[in-house]
Amino acid sequence: MTIKALIMKYLNGDTAAFNTLVNHWQKPIHNFVLRYADCPDTAKNLTQQTFIRAYQRIRKLDNPTRFSSWLYRIALNAPTTGQPDEFAHRQGLRAVLGRALQEVPEQRRVIVIIKEYQGLKFREIAEVLELPNNTVKSRLYYGLKALRNRFDQWNVTEEVVWYDA
Repeated sequence: MTIKALIMKYLNGDTAAFNTLVNHWQKPIHNFVLRYADCPDTAKNLTQQTFIRAYQRIRKLDNPTRFSSWLYRIALNAPTTGQPDEFAHRQGLRAVLGRALQEVPEQRRVIVIIKEYQGLKFREIAEVLELPNNTVKSRLYYGLKALRNRFDQWNVTEEVVWYDA
């Protein structure tokens, strides 16, 4: 069943349809906020907040075919302040990448995460962030460049990345 059909079923009174939407989108949203927040407990809470807000606001969704963009926007706008710093407890490449991502300016970091980890297309990212396509492309370029520069400063080479991956 399509996302649009599930939304329409829910709007017509079938509460189980919303549960199906949550089951379908829970892992992608959790992975997104985990990479954005870089803290498992915070990501769990943000994922839950995202679906609570989606439940509260789904009747305001103008175009059900844009549900994924709308849901990522809700996740992106969830409050992320006060996150515990877990970098000291993490090891390996994931920790280095997470730390490097946190040092990329937020406007660029969000686009890198959405594009590289969530696999959204440029037009979808532009829709989520309400930006022109070229701005999204530019911010992705500069975000990846910032990561590369950070890795260079830390002497993280491509060989190390491929060996640890």
